[in-house]
Amino acid sequence: MMKDITLGQYFPGKSFLHKMDPRMKIILLTCFIVFIFVAKNFYGLAVISSAIFFVLCVSGISPKMYFKSLKAIIFILLVTAGLNLFYGTGEPLWQWKFLAITQSGINTAVFIAVRIIALVLISASLTYTTSPTDLTDALEKLLKPLSIFHVQVHEIAMMMTIALRFIPTLLEETDKIMNAQKARGADFESGNFMARLKALIPILIPLFVSAFRRAFDLAVAMESRCYHGGDGRTRMRVLKYTKYDFTALGISCLVFAGVILCSIYLPPTLRTGM
Repeated sequence: MMKDITLGQYFPGKSFLHKMDPRMKIILLTCFIVFIFVAKNFYGLAVISSAIFFVLCVSGISPKMYFKSLKAIIFILLVTAGLNLFYGTGEPLWQWKFLAITQSGINTAVFIAVRIIALVLISASLTYTTSPTDLTDALEKLLKPLSIFHVQVHEIAMMMTIALRFIPTLLEETDKIMNAQKARGADFESGNFMARLKALIPILIPLFVSAFRRAFDLAVAMESRCYHGGDGRTRMRVLKYTKYDFTALGISCLVFAGVILCSIYLPPTLRTGM
């Protein structure tokens, strides 16, 4: 199960997305997330979902990797969609006591499920096609205006990127610890909820010890290389906007305009009421 979680991984390549400036990718990702929530009917959601599908196609990443990213949230997806299934109004299609499923509830459940899937896929496309170094530089550049308020921009960007970078490492470490404990006779699947919770203690303690050890080793390595933050630091590759970035920006603006028009002018019968 842990091996199926691909959050934070980077896959080198030469696709359209790989050639884009990481700053533009972060900006457009933020805009896509906003417009996923701006879409108020299925037409608008279809426009933004089609654009996201196009982004996945030009990313050069195997669809299998994107499906793996969805495995981590399948439980949240089912629970959220299931709860929204009973929050509709209108004539019940099925009813048991105070629980009722209506056509409006089904529409809402599907709408929410598609929203969550779109959020996960478009977010995964950023980490899959952007190296941790480029991500750090892009975050630092975008947050640079906050430095006038004496915010340690470089340190914040570095911490966020290191945390993202070590997610796959910690997941791999968790998988190894679980296999080692199973080989010693540990049982993580039987028993009630409290028994399963207690069974996680032999996993969490070694995992925390390993995480602190890795953090200490990383701190020592950075100090031994005289790392002192972003002051006076030069970069091997200077970030520059290219034709790929402006092309992506133009296409995104058309997509966002389509979402807004769909949300304003299309029939309200397809609106979810949220």
